[in-house]
Amino acid sequence: MEVSYKKLWKILIDKDMKKKDLCAKAGISSASVTKMGKGGHVTTEVLAKICVALDCTMDDIVEIIETPSSK
Repeated sequence: MEVSYKKLWKILIDKDMKKKDLCAKAGISSASVTKMGKGGHVTTEVLAKICVALDCTMDDIVEIIETPSSK
C-alpha cells in the first residue's frame, strides 16, 4: 500500500499557496512536507494540522493506493 498526497498538492495549487506557506499556516515542519513530497508517512497530527489550516478533511488531501503486494 502506498500513500499519495497528490490531492494536497492540487489544493495548494488551487489556493495559490507554496509549500512554505502551508508550513507557516499549519504550523508544521518543512521536513514533514518534504516527507510527503516523497510519498512518505507522516503522523496523523501533521495531517490534522493541515486539514484545520486548509479547512478540509483527510480524504481531501490523502489517498491510499493499493499495490499488488498489499492485496
